[in-house]
Amino acid sequence: MLAFISARRRRMAAVLALAASGECCAHTFGTVYNLPVPFALYAYGASAALIVSFVIVAYFASVPKTVAATLRDEEAPHRTIGRLGRPALLALRTLSVFALLLSIVAGFIGVRNAYANINMTLFWVVFVLGCFYLTALVGDYYALVNPWRALCDLGDRITSGLFRARRAYPAALAYYPALILYIAFIWIELFAHTQPFSLAVVLLAYTIANLAGAAVFGKDNWFRYGEFFAVMFRLAGKLAPVEYAADASHGFRVRIRKPFAGLVEKPAEHASLLLFILFMLSSTAYDGIHETLPWVTLFWKDLYPLLTAMINRPYLFFVDFYYYWQWSMLFVSPFVYLAIYLIFVGLAKIVAGTATPVRTLALRFAMSLVPIAFVYNVTHYYTLLASQGVTIVGLISDPFGFGWDLFGTRQALSTPLILDAGGVWHTQVGLILVGHIIGVYLAHLEALKCFPDTRRATLSQLPMLILMVLFTTAGLWILSLPIAAGQVVTPTPPSG
Repeated sequence: MLAFISARRRRMAAVLALAASGECCAHTFGTVYNLPVPFALYAYGASAALIVSFVIVAYFASVPKTVAATLRDEEAPHRTIGRLGRPALLALRTLSVFALLLSIVAGFIGVRNAYANINMTLFWVVFVLGCFYLTALVGDYYALVNPWRALCDLGDRITSGLFRARRAYPAALAYYPALILYIAFIWIELFAHTQPFSLAVVLLAYTIANLAGAAVFGKDNWFRYGEFFAVMFRLAGKLAPVEYAADASHGFRVRIRKPFAGLVEKPAEHASLLLFILFMLSSTAYDGIHETLPWVTLFWKDLYPLLTAMINRPYLFFVDFYYYWQWSMLFVSPFVYLAIYLIFVGLAKIVAGTATPVRTLALRFAMSLVPIAFVYNVTHYYTLLASQGVTIVGLISDPFGFGWDLFGTRQALSTPLILDAGGVWHTQVGLILVGHIIGVYLAHLEALKCFPDTRRATLSQLPMLILMVLFTTAGLWILSLPIAAGQVVTPTPPSG
């Protein structure tokens, strides 16, 4: 514990030194990187592209029987292209459960070096990033291979009715259990500094929580509302041109549908789901900004003097207070986004001249935020997937770090890739812009459902367009901060 406090004080000293210097320095693989052109030009260009896309969407949506009208057709048949039979599903589920158990066991018995133990890369990089991104291409396959659901199904096979509903799931709970677990997960990711052992403890605890939730409320209810990975993957799967439909033989038909069609099928069903989507946005934005110079300066140069004037406490009290402030800002972030979102939805209601309640409109337009939340996640973390994800090839031969070479791949791709900073930045700009354009398009399609004529639908989207421009600019600004301002990083030597 003393060692932990000492390390925490050293990190805070580095933070204070950076804040006091008033200078911006960048840490991109040890070199300073400047944006190719001033940030304002990126912001203006992205905003202009967003506005032009809005004009194009509004024009085509106003023409009867256009492509846009066809894409809005929810009754269009979905073409079956294949089938996942029971043997294939069993193999995939077995692999999924094995990966979960391997992550837990490796954390308990493997080496403590985060780079040599497979569980850190397997969970944080391959599953949390790679499998999540794959969902947007191939659909919500996670619903078929969810390892915690698979364990419940296995339990039911052993003891019939083990995971039947013992209590009715309260309608008021809705998606709040998933939201709470999601917030806890992001807190762990950002502040718990997990290592192989602690990650194994977290995964074991989460496994117990899922089994308990399924035992109380029934596995169908729990994995719809309570297991946050299931909710998150389901939302991402709505982006995909692929869906899975159960058939009578306990397999699944693989069907092709129009891209993003899943997001216009029905609106968010509860305010808790809207908050979940907004937290997908706010948590990624918070992760991007919470260690940057502007954020650190906000506390130590603006809030700290005010606090010391009101509270007569020693300096170390405020060091701890800084961490509590960081945590509280994460917890309130979705509600800040909710307030901003409701303001613009309220403006849309006024401009459209509709009597529809703001709450109803907010739920109806919620799904248009999913593409934005998804690309935010991709832009912030795809570099980690590209650079660190390849090391899984070597780790599968030596999962515990014992020096094994089970499959002869131990030395393959063992060095993380270093990506070109300029290429990363331009890719991020492009992804952010594409995500917002899709959001504008989906919001306009929803407006055409909500309002009786295209003129009112188009007018209603002007406030939403402004919101998208603000989100685009803020997203690009946050992405530019680690490059232009830098983050305080205290490297620790790996220990085996």
